[in-house]
Amino acid sequence: MSFRRAISLACGFAGGSAVLVCAAVAADKHGYFADRCRLRETLAAVRAAQTPAWPTANGWDYNWDKRDPSSLVNGKRKESAGDSGSPDAENSKPKATRHIFLIRHSQYNLKGDGDKEKILTPLGREQAEYTGQRLAALGLKYDVLIHSSMTRATETANIISKYLPVAELVSCDLLREGAPIEPVPPVTHWKPEAVYHEDGARIEAAFRRYIHRADPKQKEDSYEIIVCHANVIRYFVCRALQFPAEGWLRMGLNNGSITWLTIRPSGRVALRALGDSGFMPPDKLTRT
Repeated sequence: MSFRRAISLACGFAGGSAVLVCAAVAADKHGYFADRCRLRETLAAVRAAQTPAWPTANGWDYNWDKRDPSSLVNGKRKESAGDSGSPDAENSKPKATRHIFLIRHSQYNLKGDGDKEKILTPLGREQAEYTGQRLAALGLKYDVLIHSSMTRATETANIISKYLPVAELVSCDLLREGAPIEPVPPVTHWKPEAVYHEDGARIEAAFRRYIHRADPKQKEDSYEIIVCHANVIRYFVCRALQFPAEGWLRMGLNNGSITWLTIRPSGRVALRALGDSGFMPPDKLTRT
């Protein structure tokens, strides 16, 4: 079998992605390609160009927040009413989209003795001003501004709230910083297992309280702000996107950055921004 015949067969079996290889042979007037390449190498290149076969099974759990309408309808009522078009099912369907803005607190005094002394630095206060201005510039009607009860998050939220006077300010202990789950790959300087066990339960409880689809009674889309900590935000993102939660430490977030999650009535979740801090001048960016 000639080399050109072999290439033709390879193109026929491999599909459209082999066209580039065939075109290269056709354009090779001086025979350089034919003289130098071997069939095995060509077929390997064709295989490498194929689109990977991603799993198509049900990889997304639509009832991840335990609020899927089909799971909220009583079994007997659903049976008697017929199918998912029953009044109970329709009434339990969310109609609005929730937009959740996760804000990392600004830079703070790392040398403080205890939480109360770990106040924002002058630069940290500047960062919070930029974040507040950015959120205001989006022109959205924010419903609530929830913040961790730790000093650095509380101060950041207070500065941001100056630009969003309509938003209700709420403090929450569940959002305090901690170690949500042992990271993979592991880090030698991290926490003992007991710390993950305790912090993880609290941070997971915070996730379940704040990250879910809208209540069926909610008629309009909502825009909510949560000011908390890098570990909490990274864990929330992994959980909401149904990524392995152990990968939370692989992401980095700047101080005062904005992470934007959108939760649709269907239970679909989209990450519209992760750690956005492009609204700050480069010399104001920090991660401490």
